[in-house]
Amino acid sequence: MSTLLEVKNLKTHFFSKNKVFPVVDGLDFKVKKGETLAIVGESGSGKSITSLSIMGLVPKPGGKIVEGEIIFDGADLVSLSENEMYKVRGNDIAMIFQEPMSSLNPVLTIGEQITEVLIYHKKITKKEARARAIDLLKIVGFARAEEMLDDYPHRLSGGMRQRVMIAMAMSCDPKLLIADEPTTALDVTVQAQILELMKELSKKFSSSIILITHDLGVVAELADRVLVMYAGQVVEESDIVELFDRPLHPYTQGLLSSVPKIDEDQERLTSIGGNVPSPDNFPKGCRFSTRCAHVMEKCLESQPDLIEVYPGRKSRCFLHQEGVN
Repeated sequence: MSTLLEVKNLKTHFFSKNKVFPVVDGLDFKVKKGETLAIVGESGSGKSITSLSIMGLVPKPGGKIVEGEIIFDGADLVSLSENEMYKVRGNDIAMIFQEPMSSLNPVLTIGEQITEVLIYHKKITKKEARARAIDLLKIVGFARAEEMLDDYPHRLSGGMRQRVMIAMAMSCDPKLLIADEPTTALDVTVQAQILELMKELSKKFSSSIILITHDLGVVAELADRVLVMYAGQVVEESDIVELFDRPLHPYTQGLLSSVPKIDEDQERLTSIGGNVPSPDNFPKGCRFSTRCAHVMEKCLESQPDLIEVYPGRKSRCFLHQEGVN
């Protein structure tokens, strides 16, 4: 498969008075056409800012991409003007945000919000946009799609609003769909329905997906490859099956150990002690050193590089350098 998106040495910093917060600090990854890449990690690891950087939506003033390239379909998104990004955003790249109630406009009907996207990007008439909106709502599972167009967001359940968000995101047949915690606010049954819907739509529209989540169950259900982020950096990159079979980085091992297992009788769940360090106070050496059970002296002094340990598998850990596995 050919590469659709390539992120090179991305650094997104936030500035406050005399402090610099390197929230995303030297990110490198690729997304292939038709692939689903999951980015996982705790809150504060830089996942959502990575997605906002790709979309050109880093909060301003205060936030800025200070270095790096985001090559999408041959063009560097970082160098595009705001008007040029308007044409990309919602058309070639679409995003599903984690809280659909705050993402949908409460004073506009569902139909107005979907047709607005279509009219702007596809240059079609209101009648054509309305017909397309009805088709989209049917695709995402609404039986009374035509009536739904005149409903307001507050009249819908969380799962229904998320389906509307997915319909809006897929309205222009995007090449890349970014889903930021798409099932966080939903109950387990609805979560499963939304994940199944995303899998179906990815195949139907031949879209690549970047899935931002902290839920490893969602990752197992949907992803082909995984990036594990910690404190603004990638600490592990792996195929989905191999990640669950043999996690390499101590942080990934800790995340997987904290997931309850059906076939084991556990009185207490394993947890990783401590918290993700603040971006203005990262440790001098390895950023996971303050929480790692395998910490060595050199971990406190210098940062390990992200290296390929096995074909297609990378880890940022001194345990896997110099031939030590």
